[in-house]
Amino acid sequence: MSKLGNGRFEGYSLNHFKKDLLSGTIVGIVAVPLAMSFAIASGVKPEYGIYTAIIAGILISLLGGSKYQIGGPTGAFVPILLGIVISYGYENLLLAGLMAGIMLVLMGLFKLGALIKYIPRPVTIGFTAGIAVIIFTGQIANFLGLREIEQHERFIDNMKEIGGHLYRINGYSILVAAICFVVMLVTPKALPKVPGALVGIVVSSAVTALFLSGHVATIGSTYGAIPNQLPEFGIPEITLDKIMMLLGPAFVIAMLGGIESLLSAVVADGMTNSKHNSNKELIGQGIANIVTPLFGGIPATGAIARTATNIKSGAVSPMSGIIHGVFVLLTLLVLAPFAVHIPLAALAPVLMIVAWNMSERKHFAHILKMKSGDSLVLATTFLLTVFTSLTVAVAAGLILAIVLFAKRMSEMLAVSKVLPDSEGKVNPHVVSSSHDCPQVSIFTVEGPLFFGAAQTFEQSILSTIHAKPKVLILRLGKVPFLDTTGEEYFRNILQDFKGRGCKVLVTGVQPGLKKILDQSGLTEEIGNANFYSHTGEAINRSISCLDREACIGCKHFAFRECAELSGAKIGTGMKIG
Repeated sequence: MSKLGNGRFEGYSLNHFKKDLLSGTIVGIVAVPLAMSFAIASGVKPEYGIYTAIIAGILISLLGGSKYQIGGPTGAFVPILLGIVISYGYENLLLAGLMAGIMLVLMGLFKLGALIKYIPRPVTIGFTAGIAVIIFTGQIANFLGLREIEQHERFIDNMKEIGGHLYRINGYSILVAAICFVVMLVTPKALPKVPGALVGIVVSSAVTALFLSGHVATIGSTYGAIPNQLPEFGIPEITLDKIMMLLGPAFVIAMLGGIESLLSAVVADGMTNSKHNSNKELIGQGIANIVTPLFGGIPATGAIARTATNIKSGAVSPMSGIIHGVFVLLTLLVLAPFAVHIPLAALAPVLMIVAWNMSERKHFAHILKMKSGDSLVLATTFLLTVFTSLTVAVAAGLILAIVLFAKRMSEMLAVSKVLPDSEGKVNPHVVSSSHDCPQVSIFTVEGPLFFGAAQTFEQSILSTIHAKPKVLILRLGKVPFLDTTGEEYFRNILQDFKGRGCKVLVTGVQPGLKKILDQSGLTEEIGNANFYSHTGEAINRSISCLDREACIGCKHFAFRECAELSGAKIGTGMKIG
């Protein structure tokens, strides 16, 4: 096979195609039962999940920014989509998905892909674990064979609903679910390369059809036949009122889709030592989510487990993802009539295991054991995901993480009064009540001067005003940045000291901070002549600014020159070079 062009297909050969054909087929086999399961769990017909795996799967691989990404319906979307279906209906879910696709394209065009790194790990683990709990508990009814269960948007309401129907447990359903579960656990050990979920569904479906027909709810008895044909094209009804109503849900879909797809791409990078294009990935995800609803499909994103399976199966290019979508399409056209025999009880353990695997329980337990601010962020995000909504959970988790980060950063700020020691190095331990220059105050500032620490900075410096120094030296070599709040407090210090006739000298300013000082106008207020690279130069300048009469009789001897200036015979200080 000739080369297919540059970029992700550069140097593509027949041997590469063979590898992609194998990996794409394997992932396609895995995707079929999951696509139906996620669709049913999201409150829509199983074929809509199949349509999503086909259309979104092909487009995400073709247009996305990762060579190995497999797209389709995922467990992360289940609680969100179910909530939208319950509140707004399936038709409006399609419009929300299309709107989310447009948002994702805009996010990619405005190069917001890099923002994923600013979402704290405890937040992502917290809401992922919360979603896992919702998926797992959402399958209890099918596992137990409970019928006439009304689905609610809230976790508590769903648990009450299940509790109120426990007297109607179907033993046949539990048997079928147990068979599927055992087969799924045994298959990887006996046949490592065969998807356990597929074998479990096939075996439990055969048992149901042969021995338990009519006793267990199936896809056919619940949703009717799955059409073995391509979905029809249709544009959802779009009105301004609907757009305004669905802005919130669409934004949540877009944000979660972006986060999930980029996390999946990062996992793929780690497994293959490659590098994805995050903005291109968002654009590809967006286009897929714009097109998919036009064919009845639900929102899609990058699927971490299927992407990992794709890589482990030997994929070398996006062609494997395209082949995966084509395989699902062929399965729909050929095997759809047989899907009616799949018992819902068999799909329950499939989704329960998906939930168990996506829960990140080891990382969850590790962060909780740390008993730190991250533990609080994790627990808050997790609990709010389960008991309220993902929107509230992520917003609260991010706000709490920001507050705790600001607190930690503010604690990093250290402002200490210093003087030179006998070796010429400035240190805070040298300063004492009997060894401190009344006319020159030197402060070392370490840490960021931002809104959380600026007041501490100001109070520490202004506390020396009562001494009425002639010169204030600020050592800012370890100040990485300054925000507008820090700028305002810095300006207050300058005005207070300069208003008392004190000269302010600044030393060791790094280029990044100097640029901020220039832009804010602080450089002009301080005066270019009052910036020094080294503290010693500033001390030499300050000596020339002293009130010589005030030095007479002084016994502090903070600097080497003090002995001569005080009229004494002793010199204990050390001049800084």
